[in-house]
Amino acid sequence: MHVKPAPSAPCRLVALGRRLAQGWAGSPRAMDLLAALSCLGLMAIDLPGLAAADNSLSGPAAAVVLTLGCSTLLVRRRMPWIAYLAALLFIGWLHELTLIQFALYSVGRFRGRRAGVLATLGYLVFSVVLFCWVPGWPLARAETLSSFLSLVVPIGVLASAVGVAAYRHDLVRELAARRAESAVLQAVQQERTSVARDVHDFVGRELTLLTVRSEVLSMRSRETAYAKDFEELADTARRAHLVLNEIIVQRGERAATPGVEGLAALAEESGRAGSPVRLALDPAVHGLSPLRQAAVYRVVQECLTNAAKHAHGETIEVSIAADGPQLNIAVRNGLARRTPGRAPVSAGSGTASMSERVRSLGGTLTATRTEDAYEVFATLPKG
Repeated sequence: MHVKPAPSAPCRLVALGRRLAQGWAGSPRAMDLLAALSCLGLMAIDLPGLAAADNSLSGPAAAVVLTLGCSTLLVRRRMPWIAYLAALLFIGWLHELTLIQFALYSVGRFRGRRAGVLATLGYLVFSVVLFCWVPGWPLARAETLSSFLSLVVPIGVLASAVGVAAYRHDLVRELAARRAESAVLQAVQQERTSVARDVHDFVGRELTLLTVRSEVLSMRSRETAYAKDFEELADTARRAHLVLNEIIVQRGERAATPGVEGLAALAEESGRAGSPVRLALDPAVHGLSPLRQAAVYRVVQECLTNAAKHAHGETIEVSIAADGPQLNIAVRNGLARRTPGRAPVSAGSGTASMSERVRSLGGTLTATRTEDAYEVFATLPKG
């Protein structure tokens, strides 16, 4: 037998480093570090003449100060005002406008429109005060107030506006995620209600038959020693039925979920809609309990609906077979050969509904997408 050689230590270290890099590259900390380094790089372009032209700092000291200022961007998500105050200090001291752009973006991005507007107004007022009251500020960059404002205003407004737009985009994305999560939870709750109603229909019917049969036996055995036992059995069945009605409250009329006998009609309906179905049904499935047959029907129904939405025209293969103590449900359909012009209307909660139905009966469900097909595989205990 061929044994694959174990990777060497350098290879393992490289693989570990690659995994860590992939996990950290898109993290918020990585983005904050990238913002700080980008700001430092832009300010470093002006570093050779910064000390001589704008202040009394030496070259190395200026580099240290700029690094400290850019490091405030590392906490821009939790405390964007720190970077904002540092940027105002840089404007008055170093006549440096780069950091304020990152700071205004961060305030608008992580604190919203109101904070972004206030920060922009504060920046403009601060700059105008410096221009009017500090002699020689900024040195040789703007000779009149109008030319000065033409430089200062676009910098602040554009940076803040981009940050506010990103903030609103995050809100919309979060709202969409919450709506999707709510739809999934609602679908799961509806499926639980459907399961409960099926329990009420099937178990309630059996309890009714048990009650009637017990009462008949009680009538027939009045003159025997078993009369009292049959009466207690009938009373127990009636109480069980009452408890079932109290726990599971039906709201509105609803037809009972079909069993496996309804699969042929589902397949025929799907074929008429343009998605032919190959149905392979184990005869032993007909002996399952009504609840398990209802679960089989729901899983196949949802799979056919998904295939009609996302792979219309492709053949759907449905296999339902008993394998020892468990029941296997496999549904497979090819992927659409071309992307539809319009995305199908879908709440994205069908898989959650199927999983809840199967899980409520002690089974499992997996949905996988390969290069050329979409497959759903579910298992249910037969007993």
